[in-house]
Amino acid sequence: MKLTLSLLFTLFITGNIFGQINLTGKIKDEQSNPVPFASIYLKNTTIGTSANSEGEYTLQLKPGQYEVLFKAVGYKQESRKIDIKAGLLLNVILKPEAYLLNAVNINATGEDPAYAIMRKAIKKRKTYLNEVKEYTCEVYIKGLQKLLDAPKRFLGRDMSQLGRELGLDSNRRGIIYLSESESKYSYQAPDNVHEEMISSKVSGRNRAFSFNRATDLKVNFYENLEHWDEISNRPLVSPIADDAMLYYNYKLLGESVENGETIYKVRVKPRRDYDPCFNGTIYILKDSWRIYGLDLYITKKANINFADTVKVNQQFFPVNNKAWMTSSAKFDFVGGLFGFRFGGYFICIYKNYDLTPTFQKKEFQEVMRITREVNKKDSLYWEQERPVPLTQEEKTDYIKKDKLAKHRESKEYQDSLDRRNNKFKFGNLIMGGVNIRNRYQKETFHYDPIVGSFLFNTVEGFAFNYGVSFTKQIDSVTNRFVRFGAHVRYGFSNHLLNGNVNATIPAGDFRLNFTGGSDVVDLNNRVPISSSTNTLYSLFDRQNYEKLYQKDFVNISVNGRISGGWVGSAGIEWANRKWLPNTSSYSIISPGGNNYTSNNPLNPAADVPLFPENQSFKVTLRTSYDFSDKYETYPNRRRYIQSPYPTIGFNYTKGIKNILGSDVDYDLVSADITKSDIPMGMYGKTSFYAGAGKFLNANSLYFPDYKQFSGNQVLFYQGGISKFLLLDYYRFSTYTEYVEGHFEHNFSGFILNKLPLIRKLKLQEILDVNYLSTPNLKNYTEVGVGVEYFGFRVMYGRSYNSGSNIHSALRIDLAL
Repeated sequence: MKLTLSLLFTLFITGNIFGQINLTGKIKDEQSNPVPFASIYLKNTTIGTSANSEGEYTLQLKPGQYEVLFKAVGYKQESRKIDIKAGLLLNVILKPEAYLLNAVNINATGEDPAYAIMRKAIKKRKTYLNEVKEYTCEVYIKGLQKLLDAPKRFLGRDMSQLGRELGLDSNRRGIIYLSESESKYSYQAPDNVHEEMISSKVSGRNRAFSFNRATDLKVNFYENLEHWDEISNRPLVSPIADDAMLYYNYKLLGESVENGETIYKVRVKPRRDYDPCFNGTIYILKDSWRIYGLDLYITKKANINFADTVKVNQQFFPVNNKAWMTSSAKFDFVGGLFGFRFGGYFICIYKNYDLTPTFQKKEFQEVMRITREVNKKDSLYWEQERPVPLTQEEKTDYIKKDKLAKHRESKEYQDSLDRRNNKFKFGNLIMGGVNIRNRYQKETFHYDPIVGSFLFNTVEGFAFNYGVSFTKQIDSVTNRFVRFGAHVRYGFSNHLLNGNVNATIPAGDFRLNFTGGSDVVDLNNRVPISSSTNTLYSLFDRQNYEKLYQKDFVNISVNGRISGGWVGSAGIEWANRKWLPNTSSYSIISPGGNNYTSNNPLNPAADVPLFPENQSFKVTLRTSYDFSDKYETYPNRRRYIQSPYPTIGFNYTKGIKNILGSDVDYDLVSADITKSDIPMGMYGKTSFYAGAGKFLNANSLYFPDYKQFSGNQVLFYQGGISKFLLLDYYRFSTYTEYVEGHFEHNFSGFILNKLPLIRKLKLQEILDVNYLSTPNLKNYTEVGVGVEYFGFRVMYGRSYNSGSNIHSALRIDLAL
């Protein structure tokens, strides 16, 4: 009785607080099988919900009379009139929709009548694309991802142990991500959006915020192209795009009548397997020729990434006499990678549309807003607000993972985890490095691996460059860290010992950086070749590309966002700089014809000093602006959205004489403009960088003060938009003036996708053009062509100087 009274009291309180009554039930077909994710909504309103994967639904209503519509793709719509005064159970059986072909006429040319229907739909595409200029709505999103299969071990790690930590079963299967969120979504044509997350729940992560974003899951097939960048390197062509007839075959499957309107069911299929197009069914309303619903999918044949198949199901309902809006959208996916199989879905339920909203002037500057209170809603709130009922598997996952989360947050668990993971392993010290972590105190000590700390160059011979660091999170709300580090370096041939320390400290919206000590550094301040690459070329090919000098220095800098898209940095440095000669000629292999050069890149045959020992005091200023005034607000930070416009930057470096014995006196000004991944529709993406600079004063400076460029002379390199394929590392550095330009186009498989093998490998074609002009190198141009596979590039380049070929070579970019 006590329990009963408590339950009745709870029901009374919640019912009176929320003023809502639950209409619940189950939707089945004629064989008593559940109809998953059927739509349920009130006639002539935008209030609705969706069934779950087991056909169960819940719809919260105020007391009153309603007509409730039940619909699902492939089934006849059902209608029920109710007078609800208390909780009501209403089960519904949906009958298969009969799409008849009896009244369909094939024209004289033998063309399927679907083509005439789709031409009319294509003709109305722009009308419906621009029909609604602005609106607001509420969006509920549930995301579920499951691990379907996994290897027993991966990269040396026991996957069964990891599975237990994630709450998976003994076969390493189960839910790895379950999350729900509610958002208020606002839109204003042509591309202004604002989304405010109202509530968020993530299974097993009590303090986390959902990854669900209405913006990320928004699809609009009235657009010519769908840009699903994480799934497809190429934009996907809509079945009603202006040029859809070039990409799709259509077949009319039949017609039916619903609510007095004729609906055509049309099958769509890509004309060519390799085209970025959808398969499936689209439903078109007669006379208005708008989309009534769609059930489409795309497969690996279209060269999508990671997933084998991605399905999208979208349903619409009328919001007023003119406009139809999305009532629900569901995305299903299955795929696999490295022996792992995964699958899942995201479902979005839209309701309470307002097509005549009033917006504040700067509302759309903030694209996304997530506050600290979003994940504080309790289970009672979610029971009342959740429009899609949880399945039993999902209920179990929440309960199990929430217990695991509380356990993981305890000091005892975190300490035990640290004791296990912090155990000394000699192999880690040799190969991978050692991390000593205190999770509860949010501290980490890192020790570099021994193997990666050994290097070779002709200046120091074999050398040992070892580093340690300490990192601590000082504010978990704003996610701010302090970091301290130290390096020691010893050359076994020249017997020079160097050491330095560094620190990074947050200061409001800025970061304060300090480094000081001594080091052996690259003559090119762009560091175009890594020490490990130079080690391999020196020992096994007798090519010492890296040129070095010794620097004793103190450097202090600050960098951060000044306002909006305006970013700036400032730094001062004092340094004593000393050129170093070669002291070792050792190599493991000595290929015929290859000989070491001097450490003077301008005089390779003689080891004469490139510059005398000198002191330098300089001030460096950098500012850039990307024209971005839109941002996302998170509990710990504000992230600015990349602008559609290029980023412009300005630099000024002043070498000041006679401060702390400084010998330098120069002024270098430069400017640059850059933009990456400019969409070019079906033809891929373009990136560019252009820069120019001039020494206004070059009264006194040395080679390390010159303007340097990111050249490349080896097979393996790390690319970038402002880097060259074939340029010498040092010879064309300048102390006068320069102009450089870089252009890169990624065709995203547009050219080679017609070849089955290329399509299967998901290779993307790359065109790379680089230009440089200095007083000692007029009109230097590089042209490179190649292919890319998930960041791994193979390029073939040719360089020209005033039209004459200088060099050609193969290059492999390992910047994965």
